[in-house]
Amino acid sequence: MKNGFDIDSNDNALFVTEQCNNNCLMCCQPPSTVDDIEALYQKNLQLLNNAPEELKVLGITGGEPTLLGERLVDLIVEIRKHLPNTAIQLLSNGRKFKDADYAHRVAQAAGEEFFVGVPIHSDYLKDHDAIAGSKHAFEETIYGLYNLASEGVEIELRVVINAMNYKRLPQMAEFIFKNLPFVSWVAFMGMERIGYSVKNQSLIWSEPYEYASYLREAVMILDSWGVPVAIYNIPLCLLPKDCWIFAKRSISDWKIKYSKICDDCSVKKKCCGLFSTSAKEYIGLKSQVGVMDKIRP
Repeated sequence: MKNGFDIDSNDNALFVTEQCNNNCLMCCQPPSTVDDIEALYQKNLQLLNNAPEELKVLGITGGEPTLLGERLVDLIVEIRKHLPNTAIQLLSNGRKFKDADYAHRVAQAAGEEFFVGVPIHSDYLKDHDAIAGSKHAFEETIYGLYNLASEGVEIELRVVINAMNYKRLPQMAEFIFKNLPFVSWVAFMGMERIGYSVKNQSLIWSEPYEYASYLREAVMILDSWGVPVAIYNIPLCLLPKDCWIFAKRSISDWKIKYSKICDDCSVKKKCCGLFSTSAKEYIGLKSQVGVMDKIRP
């Protein structure tokens, strides 16, 4: 969303900075050191002046939005002024919310209909920090999650599946249930093959056929314990069929595509498809013709 809002889309977002305090090995949009915060803030204010009140969801994304500091609070106040009933989705690594007062000010400005999507890369801090490309990232993210929860903020915990963490997905599921029981839902996400995931592919890239069994176990663990769970960005044909009920049409409408092999697939309309921005397609794509529909409405 660059020049306006699409009232029929759930992918409207304000891009607030290219800067980030992480340097994740699979980042699809590698961070910049350019000071762009004030210029983008002013641009976003102009966008909000023309925002339709009927907008259902508005994202705040980057980079890392919390690097705006008080400007993030100001921006949320402006969003609420123009869009009092719109749900706000903030995508953040959560680290700056280790400051409980800052978490409080952001949550107070946003009010209801506010949720934060935060990635966790492992239950083991050294692995998390290695994937995030920053020391102390795990500790600060966990503190941030607890502070957001204490403010009653809805939290979507995001797990980007990669070669460095997929064998621990079941252990991560147990860690989440035992230590982060307040999260609203957990999303396991396939990678977008762009940016650092191409540059670091020997370290980070993994195909769904490699991690499908670990993903299935993690999903079933969380589901059995009553934790809402979803799968994003992985085509149905690459998932075990008993995981289809957790799969979502998750890829933004402006960058979704389908392979030629998908033309005759009977579940294409319910499948997330592929990233049009990815350098290569997943291995193992296959058309599902005449299969039983096992996807939740």
